[in-house]
Amino acid sequence: MTAIHPDVQAMLAAARAAGSLPFEAMEPPVCREAYSARRLLLQEPPDEVAAMLDLSAPGPGGPVPLRLYRAQGTAETEALPALVYLHGGGWVLGNLESHDAICCRLANEARCAVVAVEYRLAPEHPFPAALEDAAAAFAHVAGAARSLGVDPDRIAVGGDSAGGNLAAVLALMGRDGALPPAVCQVLLYPAVDLAMDSPSYGGTTAGMTVTPATMRYFVDHYVPDPERRRDWRASPLRAPSLAGAPPALVVTCGHDPLRDEGQLYAARLEREGVPVTALHMSDQTHGMLTLTKPIRATAGVLAFVGATLRDAFRHAGRPALRKEAAA
Repeated sequence: MTAIHPDVQAMLAAARAAGSLPFEAMEPPVCREAYSARRLLLQEPPDEVAAMLDLSAPGPGGPVPLRLYRAQGTAETEALPALVYLHGGGWVLGNLESHDAICCRLANEARCAVVAVEYRLAPEHPFPAALEDAAAAFAHVAGAARSLGVDPDRIAVGGDSAGGNLAAVLALMGRDGALPPAVCQVLLYPAVDLAMDSPSYGGTTAGMTVTPATMRYFVDHYVPDPERRRDWRASPLRAPSLAGAPPALVVTCGHDPLRDEGQLYAARLEREGVPVTALHMSDQTHGMLTLTKPIRATAGVLAFVGATLRDAFRHAGRPALRKEAAA
């Protein structure tokens, strides 16, 4: 068993002492209340940004709430590159508020706009409702980019955990022409195979923030029919081909049931010709990037994610710059 970071050990010990229940021990409405309450205990206050605006996109189930962030120090008239961000929470938890801090930080680190998406949640809205909302939001941002102060040629997609699952699928939809193409995909400890049978579903994740039982709770709510979990739109690792997908950043943690599938996805992307940056933290646990108070390493990782995005945006912008120079 690999070592566990001291910050993670201290956080888990405090949770045990407080008698915190695991998510799978609660019904979804109660679970959402607990998740919201824990945010105040586990997250540092959001960074200041230049602007923050609540919007919506038309979706198949009604308006999809969005929140637009613009990096601190950017001008209102500047067309910024953008990251469309899908929050984690097992497709059952999360909203614009739960991931407000990470969106602010990524906007500032990448010097970009971030558009956060609040998609419909399971079990009230099972697969593919979340994906349909995510796709509608991405298409809206791309189509309305200039009115949003966004460069339409430099839009990335990303997310953590369940949001990483949705981001990976949107990236493939963009490759296939079902959506505008993304210039980069940022997959933070993503769920990419809902079979839930990889070795990392074993003992190394017992007692962690997310365990195999937690993931089964989430997946059972999101895709109740096991046969539908084979659909690549639910399990992008099962897509016939990953070739032609946008460059990827894949972050994985050692003490995480999703570790192996994330690493397999990164390896397969690379094998099929997609540029990949893979960052693995063997001593960390699932969800670390929204645990900014107890886990101090999050700041450095988010800075790395921001730097990777800046580089992707820089290279995506070069053809347009050359075209303007030639004119």
